[in-house]
Amino acid sequence: MRVLVLGGTRFMGHFLVYRLLAAGHQVTLLNRGVTPDLFGDRVARVRCDRAAGGLERALGGREFDAAVDFTSYTAADGLAVVRALGGGRVGHHVMISTGSVYLVREGCPRPTRERDVDGPLLPEPADEEDRAAWAYGMNKRGCEEVLAAAWKEEGFPATVLRIPMVNGERDPHRRLERYITRVLDGGPLLVPDGGEHLVRHVYSGDVVRAIVRLLLTPSTFGQAYNLCMDETPTLSELLALVAELLGAPARLVPVDSAALRARGLDPVAMSPFSDRWMSLLDPARAKAELGFQHTPLRRWLETVITSLLANPRSEPPPGYERRADELSLAAALRGAAGDAGPA
Repeated sequence: MRVLVLGGTRFMGHFLVYRLLAAGHQVTLLNRGVTPDLFGDRVARVRCDRAAGGLERALGGREFDAAVDFTSYTAADGLAVVRALGGGRVGHHVMISTGSVYLVREGCPRPTRERDVDGPLLPEPADEEDRAAWAYGMNKRGCEEVLAAAWKEEGFPATVLRIPMVNGERDPHRRLERYITRVLDGGPLLVPDGGEHLVRHVYSGDVVRAIVRLLLTPSTFGQAYNLCMDETPTLSELLALVAELLGAPARLVPVDSAALRARGLDPVAMSPFSDRWMSLLDPARAKAELGFQHTPLRRWLETVITSLLANPRSEPPPGYERRADELSLAAALRGAAGDAGPA
């Protein structure tokens, strides 16, 4: 196949390109050319800053059997794709969307199914951090709506994949690594608000395999699918498993988010899996219709941990610069618990 990958050099796209090349497909990368890669002349390249427009001009009427889009975030992005690849210039377009499209819906059930996307929407939050997360979900919804309308009105062959928080090798946000680094330094892990909320993420490798499997499958045109793991541990259970795989005890210290903020600590920077804007999806439809299978949690965690230990970075992950303050707070909390004595 002739496959266009929009993005393709940072995280999941990196692994998708290698898999496509290994299978003998012809790959064209479209991105800004900012992030280096090792694909060399095995791929064709189109330089385009989508934020500045010009996608249609950059592609110049080229045709592809399939396109995989990691970098559409707004309705304008979706419209640009339809203009550039509509009229039969692509056999199948796959947009990577997000579980955040559900989080901006009022009263959305959890776990969330694909049909739950319909319903009244939340108003714009007043808090700046919440407003950014809300805008992300709303903009992704807008992009999905453009593609859905294009399928209905002109048969644009688009499929939407909705994914929750993604973990895997090469994660540019270094989310799982933030916990691993803290376990490895021997100190305790502060767990905002106790870590009793449920966590259902997705492994990047499973998303990549699902994309390749569904390319040029007409039954998926105009449809949306949730991709995520089956297991649903609490955050504390997940962190205990991470510690076990590293050969360490689970030194978990629950702490109120308010106490962290009072010390100038950002709960999400320290513990990204504590973000309340984190979706909890139901993958039943993808399993039934796409044959989607998720790698067991223990197995992919061990794979990612092994990769991180084999390829350590020289600089610590984001948020670690305040580690001394975390340890000080943990000591104070433990001291206070000891002073209180038995109930």
